[in-house]
Amino acid sequence: MRDPLRRRYIEEHLEQVLRARREGVPVEGYFVWTLLDNFEWAEGYRPRFGLVHNDRLTQTRTVKDSGLWYRDFLRG
Repeated sequence: MRDPLRRRYIEEHLEQVLRARREGVPVEGYFVWTLLDNFEWAEGYRPRFGLVHNDRLTQTRTVKDSGLWYRDFLRG
């Protein structure tokens, strides 16, 4: 499943984390929000910004392009 904006969002945040570390900020980790598309109190089920798409009817889960990219990034 294609989600180029999500991938770019993660890339931009990781760039800032690396920048902060280079400048001496003691960053110990980074967490992606969120693994699965889920219910958001203010927005309901409409936003889909997880790394994995969850089909609400069949409960089938499919890793999105951003999830695949993040996996490869973590592997180096």
